[in-house]
Amino acid sequence: MSFGDIVVGVSVALLGLLGLLLVSGALDSGMYVFGLSLFGFAVLFDFGLIKKYFDLKEAAAKAGVHG
Repeated sequence: MSFGDIVVGVSVALLGLLGLLLVSGALDSGMYVFGLSLFGFAVLFDFGLIKKYFDLKEAAAKAGVHG
C-alpha cells in the first residue's frame, strides 16, 4: 500500500464524516439522502482499499516475497 492510498483513504473517511454531519443537521430529505450516500460511498471505498491491501499482501506471500 502506497502513501497515496493512505492519504486518499483518510480524505475519503473525512468526507464520510462530513456526510454524517450533513445528515445530523438535514432539514430536507435531499440533504439527508446526500449525506447518507456520501457516508456509504466512503465506507465502501475504504473497505475497497483495505481489500486491495490484503490482496496485494496475499499475492506477495504466494510469490514468496516478504515485506
